[in-house]
Amino acid sequence: MVHTRDGRELYVERHGQGAPTVVFEAGMGSSRSAWGAVVPLVAERTEVVTYDRSGLGRSPRDPAPRDLARLVDDLVDVLDRLGAGPFVLVGHSWGGPIVRGAAARRPDRVAGLVLVDQSDEGCDLMLSRSNERAERFVRPVVPVLARLGLVRLAVRGLAARLPEPAASEMRREDGTVAATRAHQAEVAGSVADLRRLRDAPETLPDVPVTLISGGRSGRLGGGRRRALIDAHRARAEALPQGRHVVAERSGHYVPFTEPDVVAAEVLRIV
Repeated sequence: MVHTRDGRELYVERHGQGAPTVVFEAGMGSSRSAWGAVVPLVAERTEVVTYDRSGLGRSPRDPAPRDLARLVDDLVDVLDRLGAGPFVLVGHSWGGPIVRGAAARRPDRVAGLVLVDQSDEGCDLMLSRSNERAERFVRPVVPVLARLGLVRLAVRGLAARLPEPAASEMRREDGTVAATRAHQAEVAGSVADLRRLRDAPETLPDVPVTLISGGRSGRLGGGRRRALIDAHRARAEALPQGRHVVAERSGHYVPFTEPDVVAAEVLRIV
């Protein structure tokens, strides 16, 4: 466990040895186990750290609102407890804005970023009022689905792609009613947070940054998937050391479906 600045505990796991240390940030509502297929590939070469955000996996819940600034604070606290670095930060989905925020706060400690199908404020569809209304509509429904065990069915489908012990840990810890509440707390202000990022972009350090996009529509419609890929490509092109990679066989869940693509980009920076 590591302690945050306000005394909360966050569960942390460390694997492998070497430098730089690779720190993984899971997507919204996911525990550290979401990286279960990527971690062994990277830990063969260097040290790897995964952790559970508050209310997820083995970390106790946070009574405060879980907006993006709060999540970035927590990751910065984890980095500070790990030492001086250097760190390669890897974020999936909502983890992308979180690791970008931490890199902007600790630029001297960050050696590179890998953003895996990240939530991107450059994609106008993610900021739309219709998207915000859809999230407000779904928010009260998801806990009901969790109580009925339906969320855990989806979790089991993803966990089937993971090696042990990550698969068993994900089935046990993700998709619970408590995890769903933590997920909903993160969703609550996410669109507003993306709008703030669009209006006041953070300044990233001049380090290698890879954006990986899922190439298949999956849960997004074809138009939304293309818009997100275009946003990822535009962001990579705007960065001094930006690189854009399309995981052709994946939708949103690239760490589960093409972990080798993620690991290759992380190790390229390492």
